[in-house]
Amino acid sequence: MTSTTQLTGERADLLQALRQHRGFLLRTVDGLTDEQAATRSTVSELCLGGLVKHVAGVEERWMRFAVGGAQEMQRVAVDWAGQFRMAPGETLAGLVERFRAVADQTDELVGTLDLDAAHPLPEEPWFEAGATWTVRRVLLHVIAETSQHAGHADILREAIDGAKTMG
Repeated sequence: MTSTTQLTGERADLLQALRQHRGFLLRTVDGLTDEQAATRSTVSELCLGGLVKHVAGVEERWMRFAVGGAQEMQRVAVDWAGQFRMAPGETLAGLVERFRAVADQTDELVGTLDLDAAHPLPEEPWFEAGATWTVRRVLLHVIAETSQHAGHADILREAIDGAKTMG
């Protein structure tokens, strides 16, 4: 997850925060078997591999929004339930590889996008009607989403084998 573009100021700060929370998530799944990564260790539907898959998908969708708005974000259908699980044939290594590829794409985009450019949010019940988000706001959302799920992952990992990433 490295960028060839040298960023400074606000862009560097945003990207550093995102990289930090991505790192927490990746450290949490480090050393797991595919079976462990697919384990639902709490009453939740969440598994560690599913969280890696979900966070990559969220970041990818929001960066499509940052580039092309709601229409571009919704261009690819989302398997709302399946995004939190490891599907048959998926491996943790494959999910981490995709996560890193998405991260690399985002890292490159952060250096090129106008942070003040804004798009109307998709018309969904969980978004304020008529609201728009800037690219900056999108990046802040991706940071928050990644951070939140890194915390979820820490709890799941502790329930699997007692390992603690952040505590």
